[in-house]
Amino acid sequence: MNKTSKTHDSYLRPGMSMTGKWHHKRYTIIRKLGNGAIGSVYLCDAGGKKAALKISDKGSSITMEVNVLKSLGKVQGKSLGPYLLDVDDWVTPQGQTFSFYVMEYIQGRTLPEFMKQHGQEWIGVFLMQLLDDLEALHQSGWVFGDLKVDNLLVTSAPTRLRWIDVGGTTQIGRAIKEYTEFYDRGYWGLGSRKAEPSYDLFALVMVFLSVYYPNHFQKGSNPQATLFKKVNDIKAIHPYSQCLKKALIGKYRTSKEMKQEISAVIYDLQQRKLVSGKRKQQNPSYAVESVGFLLIALGYYLSSLIIP
Repeated sequence: MNKTSKTHDSYLRPGMSMTGKWHHKRYTIIRKLGNGAIGSVYLCDAGGKKAALKISDKGSSITMEVNVLKSLGKVQGKSLGPYLLDVDDWVTPQGQTFSFYVMEYIQGRTLPEFMKQHGQEWIGVFLMQLLDDLEALHQSGWVFGDLKVDNLLVTSAPTRLRWIDVGGTTQIGRAIKEYTEFYDRGYWGLGSRKAEPSYDLFALVMVFLSVYYPNHFQKGSNPQATLFKKVNDIKAIHPYSQCLKKALIGKYRTSKEMKQEISAVIYDLQQRKLVSGKRKQQNPSYAVESVGFLLIALGYYLSSLIIP
């Protein structure tokens, strides 16, 4: 662009409409959702339905993200990322062209917000959900790369974690293209930035540490010791601590390996709860929640045993 060119943010305002150059679909901007390394994301009205529109002056980067979303959409039986709805260019009244794509708008709560309200019993379920999704992603040839709390939302009916930004997704074997220091094993000196399953598994642990250390923490003179201590200091994740430490130092080659060990821990925890009967079983709402939670945990445990 020349020196007089404006950014897309200079043009887009709540209430204004834009029409794609090629597909002629019309979108009305509702509000800005956020900025990324590649462009900006806006909540928009797409034919009476809410959608998320990502726009950028980096056409090649937009094309790459679109290809990622298309690849994720081909993973059978999984909703690994937002559904892709449209890809087009937008030409401003001044003649500037920006590339954009429109995707499903995922509504939900952040992981820390959900955990604060619903408690630590969901840790195991969310660990299994993420490991299940990561396994599908890795088998399709991709690594998430920029896995962090900011890129996850908890949706309802059913309750599950969804990925809301796949901009850092990288093909296995290549160098991670987008990362956040706190979640990056390279920053902690515990591995390379090569796109491989173990890179995502390190970040997975950091996601749950972020729930309990929202302001994060310094790595210190011995980063591994620092991380191990932080894991040990969180009572809620004690049952999973050995698995989490193994992931931090790259002991798992695949998500499936970690998933099998986590599922065994969850199953054991639920069995012990049912046998001990220490919880308030006279509370009907608790009884329903406990049975429901056990069914979720048991389902994940069995699936980890039968998936090839």
